[in-house]
Amino acid sequence: MARLILGSGSPRRLELLAQIGITPDDVRPPDVDETPLSGELPRVYCERVTAAKLDAVEASDTDIVLCADTTVAVGRRILGKPEGADEAAEFLRLLSGRRHRVITSIAVRLGDSRWHRTVVSTVRLKRLTEAEITGYLRTGDWQGKAGAYAVQGPAAAFVAWMEGSHSAIVGLPLHETASLLQAAGWKVWT
Repeated sequence: MARLILGSGSPRRLELLAQIGITPDDVRPPDVDETPLSGELPRVYCERVTAAKLDAVEASDTDIVLCADTTVAVGRRILGKPEGADEAAEFLRLLSGRRHRVITSIAVRLGDSRWHRTVVSTVRLKRLTEAEITGYLRTGDWQGKAGAYAVQGPAAAFVAWMEGSHSAIVGLPLHETASLLQAAGWKVWT
């Protein structure tokens, strides 16, 4: 039987897989440059980074490799993981009171075969006060999160509206992930 390799260091992705009864045989976070290219559109960026992660994970031809990337976009602007609290505050001010897209691209590899999907969801945060931004930054929950927030953490109190896949917004669209793994021969419900 094939082994499942998760090409991600995200604890959230492990938790999401566990929700559908999947435990990877190994976790191998790839080392990939996630710097957007000049003028790169958010969806194209997310798909390119996911493909690069898939290429970077070493595995045998009989292993199934799963990789994903999530980005937050306001118009054409990509909001990756903030480098510090000042950038996180800047992101939160930009997202305050407006809709934005959360794009998650997933890809699966088995030998030379590849499958991929991209899920785009929309989120609107409430209008944030400076006190709310400062208080949230103190939690540290913004660290390592695209757009400087996570819907499954304290920032859930800021989410006024969502449309799309909740699990994709968290970091791994479970419906699409299960479908891709099944296409690669993984028995999801056994």
